[in-house]
Amino acid sequence: LGMLTKLRGDEEYLIDRKAHSLQTATRALRDGRDDEYVVCALFHDIGESLGPFNHGEVAAVILMPFICEANYWMLAHHPVFQVYFFGQHLDVNPNERDEYIASPYYDRTVDFTASYDEVSFDPDYANESIETFEPMVRRVLDESWSPPK
Repeated sequence: LGMLTKLRGDEEYLIDRKAHSLQTATRALRDGRDDEYVVCALFHDIGESLGPFNHGEVAAVILMPFICEANYWMLAHHPVFQVYFFGQHLDVNPNERDEYIASPYYDRTVDFTASYDEVSFDPDYANESIETFEPMVRRVLDESWSPPK
């Protein structure tokens, strides 16, 4: 949670990354997604400051002991899938995500980026506060962790 509160934005966005993360999680929560999914939405960009070019993998590895394989894959691959929305403006193939079309988690990641990540840069959207998510974060991280054997 401390890393989340320190996220800042890039100048080209209307909101900072903390607000983006809260907005992404708020949308998932209001859609009735389960706690684990909402926590993944909250922390999906936590790796931005550590590894901007592989931030999805960073977030996925941080949460790996606490989340299912489907959410791990979604987090790790979401940066490739979000290129779909802006790749043509950067002379990058927007359909690069299709390399993963055979994955059982392809549709899940398409949905995550389209329904939650890409649309969550709205300065007028009423986010839930970080306090709303803290009990959920604690449940997911506490209940699913077990020490390595």
